[in-house]
Amino acid sequence: MRRVGKILAGIIIVLMLAFVIFRTPDTDPAEMRAKYGGAPSQFVELEDGLSVHLRDEGPREAPTIILLHGSNADLHTWDAWADALKADFRVIRYDQIGHGLTGPSSTDDYSLSAFVEDVEEVADRLGVESFVLAGNSMGGWIAMGYALEHSERLDGLVLVDASGSPVRREGGGNLAFKLAAMPMIGDVMSQLLPRSLVERSYQQSVSNQAIITDAEVDRYWELARYPGNRRATRIRFSTPRNVYSADQLAQMRVPTLVMWGEEDTLVPFEAAAWYSNHLPNAQIVSYPGIGHVPQQENPQHSAADLEAWLSKLELE
Repeated sequence: MRRVGKILAGIIIVLMLAFVIFRTPDTDPAEMRAKYGGAPSQFVELEDGLSVHLRDEGPREAPTIILLHGSNADLHTWDAWADALKADFRVIRYDQIGHGLTGPSSTDDYSLSAFVEDVEEVADRLGVESFVLAGNSMGGWIAMGYALEHSERLDGLVLVDASGSPVRREGGGNLAFKLAAMPMIGDVMSQLLPRSLVERSYQQSVSNQAIITDAEVDRYWELARYPGNRRATRIRFSTPRNVYSADQLAQMRVPTLVMWGEEDTLVPFEAAAWYSNHLPNAQIVSYPGIGHVPQQENPQHSAADLEAWLSKLELE
């Protein structure tokens, strides 16, 4: 019995030493703002005091589209779409709570309602009355939630490899997301967070590996370590995730574009069919050989498809 105790004590000591030696510190906020928050970025304060990092580009009188990034991503994942759209549309994108330069919630609330409320507040603060709302992955889940609550404000809805359906993937997936969801292990790994884990996670999420540059991996890794974001991720992963029902979707009348990478290993292509089959006013486009982020993996084609769909809407 004593021997077992000594072995356990030795293991604990080794783990503690590993934690001290390999722990990756938070990044410096000022340095991160200088690196990722330059023009045309701005910081807008919401009612709860949260300072949201956003970019608001394009003609102010043009139809507006708001873009919501996915889990552990940031507004820069929409760079290519923003460049393609901003000549004809007002394009707004922002780092959501617990992400990027926005940082953590002061109340630790990462529920769907909290994310939906931020969409409403950002639109109000920027004086936007009606808009098209697009979201990728977790951002699509939030966009769907917003549409169910505030359909009167939307001219259109775009779901890009959106989570929130009852369709489940079999195998595969994202290593970093799996580890983050594990009690205790997620806590430890979030503090160690080697760059190699971030890179491996990114590789597992996309099919077009050419988009995985050193600069991309650095941005994900550095913003994941922005003060408070790691804790926010742990809380968010432990918060129950709403799954939408067919009955909920049947209520929707907002025109919807469902866009999906056919090789998505995070949210399988079958989920695209589920959304398009249950939304009364939906159109679907898919991308062979593309994974979880079509807006980055195939930006020209996906942006052109979006513009073609937008041209059919009655936008003000």
